[in-house]
Amino acid sequence: MTAAAPSKWGDLAIRSASAVVLIPVVVACIWFGGYWFLAFTLLLGCLIAHEWWGIVFPGNYLQYALHLAAAIVGTLLTAYGSATAAASAVLGLAFLSAMLARFGDGPKSVWNYFGIFYVGLPVIAFTLLRQDAVYGFAAILWIFLVVWAADILAYFAGRTIGGPRLAPRISPKKTWAGLGGAIVGGVLASLLFAHFLKFEASAVLAVMAGALAIAEQAGDLFESSLKRHYGVKDSGHLIPGHGGIIDRVDGLITVAVLAALIGWVHGAGNGASQGLLLW
Repeated sequence: MTAAAPSKWGDLAIRSASAVVLIPVVVACIWFGGYWFLAFTLLLGCLIAHEWWGIVFPGNYLQYALHLAAAIVGTLLTAYGSATAAASAVLGLAFLSAMLARFGDGPKSVWNYFGIFYVGLPVIAFTLLRQDAVYGFAAILWIFLVVWAADILAYFAGRTIGGPRLAPRISPKKTWAGLGGAIVGGVLASLLFAHFLKFEASAVLAVMAGALAIAEQAGDLFESSLKRHYGVKDSGHLIPGHGGIIDRVDGLITVAVLAALIGWVHGAGNGASQGLLLW
């Protein structure tokens, strides 16, 4: 008797259980803000640093220290100094890491030069956005809702509809239907958010959400390329059903950085969160 083929929904139960546990914790940290969200952001950055190092620089403890420093400096300098100072510090750490990778021992790869930015920029983005006492909670919540909805609808659309592959050489399971589901999910989440929280620029936010849903999927493909290059299935084993922390936040990283950049540019001194949400 041949073994039954694995169900395409075989991981749904454990993914759902992980979400039920993690989402309330994340929302609570966003809600309380202050030291709670700062600790959440710092922990997230350190976990990303740990997993990136484990894939790209295993055994190189100087690179480990530099990547952890990017998480710590990016978070704390943004919180107690400025995002500009934090970004400058992360750039300096990236230069040191690049020089060590270029002239030190170990395999040479283009992936050696992304890690510090991958760790440092999202923690700057999260800390900068949550600092706004009026709009910080709403801005972070909007980002998470858009990413969660995009991820969920991409999963169900991809598994249900299937069809042509989006990037078969990078991630064989991703489909164009999944990308469409991500866009729909992001837009719907943004519309509901704007309706319940009474934000007038619902159309602008919905368009941004659709674009950021595409960025979320691109972030997922970026991480898939990393894992394919190094021949690993998951970035880690921290979260049941999801693998490592990077497996769970790959799209979120991209969206958070882009959202903070949009808010910072549009806010023009009035705060990144206000710039992101008010149009």
